[in-house]
Amino acid sequence: MIRLADIRICHGARVLVDIEEVALTRGSAVTLVGESGSGKSLLAQALVGNLPHGLEVSGRLDIDGRVTRLDDLNARRALWGRRIVQLPQEPALALDPTMRVLGQVAEGHPRRARRRGRSDAHAAAHERLAAVGLPHVSRAWPHTLSGGMAQRVAFAAATVGDAPLLVADEPTKGLDPIAVDRLATLLEEHVAAGGALLTITHDLDLARRLGGQVLVMRRATVTESGPADQVLVNPGSPYTRRLIDAEPRHWDTAWPVPPEGQTLIRGTGLTKAYDGNTVLADLDVDLAAGERVALTGPSGAGKTTLGNVLAGLVRPDTGVVERSAALRSGGVQKLYQDPVLSFPQRQRLQSAFGDVLRRHRIDPTELDRLLGELGLDPSLLARRPGQVSGGELQRLAVIRALLVRPQVLLADEPTSRLDPITQEETVRALMDAVVARGIALLLVTHDPDLARKVCQRSIELGRQPSGPEPAAMC
Repeated sequence: MIRLADIRICHGARVLVDIEEVALTRGSAVTLVGESGSGKSLLAQALVGNLPHGLEVSGRLDIDGRVTRLDDLNARRALWGRRIVQLPQEPALALDPTMRVLGQVAEGHPRRARRRGRSDAHAAAHERLAAVGLPHVSRAWPHTLSGGMAQRVAFAAATVGDAPLLVADEPTKGLDPIAVDRLATLLEEHVAAGGALLTITHDLDLARRLGGQVLVMRRATVTESGPADQVLVNPGSPYTRRLIDAEPRHWDTAWPVPPEGQTLIRGTGLTKAYDGNTVLADLDVDLAAGERVALTGPSGAGKTTLGNVLAGLVRPDTGVVERSAALRSGGVQKLYQDPVLSFPQRQRLQSAFGDVLRRHRIDPTELDRLLGELGLDPSLLARRPGQVSGGELQRLAVIRALLVRPQVLLADEPTSRLDPITQEETVRALMDAVVARGIALLLVTHDPDLARKVCQRSIELGRQPSGPEPAAMC
């Protein structure tokens, strides 16, 4: 039996998490869903002892009768890797950039320090990489992996030691449907093998599939809980009903199709390879002013690479990218899949936005307006990027991109860290700006419902359901 009791996380006098109890049994799943910024990921961070600086936690963790105070960092560290492991929300930051994939997966093996432990650990790491569908990336460096591939490597590293409690923070974020299905199967197998699973997700389909208990969080606390097939089918609270109705497949908004515009970017014969693996092969792409195009396809198919090539961030190996004379300097902006890449980590957000306002001579009231539209408290700007939730940081990245009035916006999974309600609100604000200003949108997404609702056409890359993924890409 695993039980969390009287959990409270505070930043000064402000309460960020206030939960009375979370209980798991071996071979069961508990899934936290709900509002972005409501404290779901903070709960996971409190369990493993990596809360952001300045936050204080109280409460108790009981694993099979052994009670640990959550404010006792040394006691929690003794559990890390042995009793509790975490699949983090940001795999790009969790993986050591100086170590090849196999080595860091092997590090999680409990026998690594024993005699013959190295060979046992490497054998287990090979098995785990094969289980997540990546047997061919063992010698790859983390920076060469796509976001989806990095997520699965992080999962392999977290589970190779067979700790009883797995805390999975947004485990399917950035994965294509095939990879989501594969990872969901692995989570189910962890539970079937007698493990306890605490999952934090905005993916309601994943919550439905995992079953077990669902806890809905809003404004720092649990507002509804119960069996998944009850809460997510016949919810008892208006907020949970609104959460379900906000999934993209239920949207009824139809944004107007823009008139045919001037071609701003044209790519001809684009080819790109990494470490001998071809990602783009003789591809032709046009993007016109005001046009909305979705880039879809499996993880590792080259969606992010194509976007970066068109944006001028990566040079193609062969082929030409032509830009219209009407496309001004700085007219192309990118929303990154990992919002932590959008902001300097040691600089307060207020300072980062101040730099943007000064450089582009933007009226500060425009920032205030966008903060309000996207439901963000201006006080967040006093913090550093690591002190706000992933969902809040992603919305701030959207605001920064819109502030400079781009002509072309490359949006790489821009709402993957948002709950369905916040996603809908963010997409509406983004699309209102795109339509009103005639911005060309290139949307990288794994969500077919989102692509259909937002874009006029789609470009599908790398449709190889039976073939191997490329070992490395950017």
